[in-house]
Formats: sequence, C-alpha cells, structure tokens
Amino acid sequence: MSDVLQVSQDGHVRSIRLNRPEKKNALSQELAWSIVTAVEDAAKDDETWIIGIRGTEDAFCSGLDLSPEENADFRIPLTPQDTYLDDLGWVSRFPLVLREWCDKPIVAGLNGVAVGAGLSLAMAADIRLMAQSARLIAGYPRIGGSPDGGLSWTLSQAVGYEQAMRFLLENRTVGAEEALRLGMVGEVVPDDQFDQRFAEYCQSLTTLSPITGRLTKRVVRHATALPDVEGHMRYELLNIGRAFGSADGKEARRAFLERREPQFEGH
Repeated sequence: MSDVLQVSQDGHVRSIRLNRPEKKNALSQELAWSIVTAVEDAAKDDETWIIGIRGTEDAFCSGLDLSPEENADFRIPLTPQDTYLDDLGWVSRFPLVLREWCDKPIVAGLNGVAVGAGLSLAMAADIRLMAQSARLIAGYPRIGGSPDGGLSWTLSQAVGYEQAMRFLLENRTVGAEEALRLGMVGEVVPDDQFDQRFAEYCQSLTTLSPITGRLTKRVVRHATALPDVEGHMRYELLNIGRAFGSADGKEARRAFLERREPQFEGH
C-alpha cells in the first residue's frame, strides 16, 4: 500500500487512514484509488468485520487536490480493458464501493475538516463520529461545481431534501454540534478523546457476529437505496461536467485560485 494511505489491522477491525497531512489529506489520484482498493481488499477478507476510515493530524480530507503534478502520472489500478469499459472514476466509486459493493459496516472518523469529495467519502460511510473541532463544508459551489461522489444521495438521505439543498447552496461551514443536530454525524467526541473513542467504537461493533453485521447492512441498504445507484453516479458526473464546462464554472475556479469574489453572468 502507498505511503499516502496507512492500512492496519487490529483484531477484526481494518483501519484505513488517509496520510497526506501536509495537504490536509487532499485527494490525489494515488490516494483516492488507494482508498478504493483498500476498501475492496477489506471487503474480501473474512477476518475483517468492521472497516474504519479516518484522516491524519487535523484533517479528515480537504477534497480534491487541484495541483496538476499530483494527478498527472499515477497509473489507475484497472486493467486496460476495464479502463476502456468503465467510465466511472474514483469519486463515483466512493458510494458504490463503500455502500453498494461492501456489505461490511464502515465507520468514518471525522477527526478534522471534510470538504467536497472528502465529505462525499465521509457521507458514503455507514456511521460517522466527529471530533468537536472538526468542520464540514460542501465546497462544490465555491469552484463552480454541483455535488459528486454520491453526495446528492447520501446527504439528502441523512438530513432530508431541504437541509441538503441549504447546506449545498449556502456553502456554509457546519460545526460538530450542528452536524449532529442535522443528522450528518451520529456522535460528537471531544478532541482529546477522539482517537480512543473511535478505536473503541469500531472494536465494539466486533462483539456482534460478522454475519449479523453484514446482513444488517444489506437489508438497511436495500430499504434506503436508490433504484439505480450507478445510474445516479453517471447523472452526477453529467451535471458536474456541465457545471465545470460553463463560463461561470471557469470563472468560479479562477476566482477561487485568485482569492476574489467571482463575477457570474449565467452562461
């Protein structure tokens, strides 16, 4: 496994830890595909009953790393044939791999900020614990994009339609207590207790039979899933592509990089 991701095993808990603290654990191609691969590997291991995902130092994941040098030369871990046949990138795989293709409970530990695709990763987990000082930010409106990574589905499922719309369109920062009230997370933990509580919580789920855990996730997922999750991921990609390709989308990203307010014209 790459140095940008730390994977370890403690009993029946597989720990997956994003490890780019100098970039606030921003998602390069290498890190993102490593997360996908790590979850897939854990899903195939009968000795792994629970999967925990968290970040290092003061961030869970600050979203996509926009630096071109971080994304140019990484080899996508798909065969040439699969690469040709499958047009879904890593961001659309987060909800598919974490929710649809893995029936083992996944716990996200939001030790720090989660933004954009990093928030999509967190919301694709089944259960979320959040450190008191952590923050959640949509991020997409600031760079002229609509949500991807399944966030349009997982967020609205967690908080309801209007609250999802308000959070995404207002692009505001949500702290831990508000995130708990809205239903974006299930538990808030004091910062100095977070590491211990996250580890203990993941271990507590292993007191149940792994058969119980997997079947519970299957039935809850079946009761709450979209009729066609993969189709919805493609619809998200279509929409964010339109948003990024518009003149307003390009202006939003220029303004973001230049640290100024964007001037939108509606085309």
